[in-house]
Amino acid sequence: MVSCKINSSQNSVKHNTGGYNFDTLLIEHFSINSSVRAIFPLDENTCWYAGSDGQFGFTVDGGKTWNIDSLQHPDQPNLAFRSIAIAGNSVFLLSIASPTLLFKSDDWGKNWKVVYKENDSLAFYDAMAFWDKNEGIAMGDPTDGCLSVIKTGDGGNTWRKISCTFLPPSLEGEAAFAASNSNLALYGDKVWMVSGGRAARVFCSSDRGENWEVYNTPIVQGDQMTGIFSVDFYDANIGAIIGGDWNKKHKNTSNKALTRDGGKTWELVAEGAEPGYRSCIQFLDEKSANHLLAVGIPGISYSADLGATWIKIANESFYTFRNTGRVIWLAGNQKIGRWPIQ
Repeated sequence: MVSCKINSSQNSVKHNTGGYNFDTLLIEHFSINSSVRAIFPLDENTCWYAGSDGQFGFTVDGGKTWNIDSLQHPDQPNLAFRSIAIAGNSVFLLSIASPTLLFKSDDWGKNWKVVYKENDSLAFYDAMAFWDKNEGIAMGDPTDGCLSVIKTGDGGNTWRKISCTFLPPSLEGEAAFAASNSNLALYGDKVWMVSGGRAARVFCSSDRGENWEVYNTPIVQGDQMTGIFSVDFYDANIGAIIGGDWNKKHKNTSNKALTRDGGKTWELVAEGAEPGYRSCIQFLDEKSANHLLAVGIPGISYSADLGATWIKIANESFYTFRNTGRVIWLAGNQKIGRWPIQ
């Protein structure tokens, strides 16, 4: 692993709204030689990322220096990571495509071991998350007639695949998007995952992924690049989904919706208004569900009223982001951003 300083720059456009200081002058940019769709910040100074070309890295000083390395494996010569998770003292990187390889490190990336491998030619995993230091879950495109779901209960040392007996059948042409490591959301014992393509649906489990139900949504669907790209839940009932049509990113209808009943029913919001296509959505404030942020290509958008109306904060494109409370970490093509908002 190589420790290095990364060239940084700052952007410019200013908005103050909703109690947050959304001043894009404050976004510090770090040039990364990788396309990054998966980040995991631990606090305002410490952030991990994983991306294309098997690359991963982390900073512990707010981006001043980065420890960067890459993984190679003889069974997968073109490793690309779009899922990352940290549980306890362990870091996990999950590759896309087949064979699927899930790596675990217990020493901050110095050494890695493969804890799960899947050879199915259709395997393509999209997102990963942990409830606690022991229990975690990852999801991906359909194999054997249902979405792929793997689970661990021993801190990620072993993983098992949930049988399609316990999962709703996937529809022809239905899959998921590995766009931002955010088409999987956890709250309490619940877990939600979202789909796109032929159908845009929300899959829900109330027992940490053992048994599942599926619900329809009004999000645009039917074409290969349409559907839900991201989901987040504020609590067990209030949740948000966003996506759209990747080929028509300006389209701002049927691309964002809310639920107040745990995902059973969804209502479109801000129809015909900002924003259009976005690849990641997150609730910002633990004290109020009103505050939502979404990023994508192109732009960063904010809502202070639970998605009813939105303000476009910036035109800059990012794939994904995570909020640590005082700082938002963002990631995109060849870059990571650090954005103090309070």
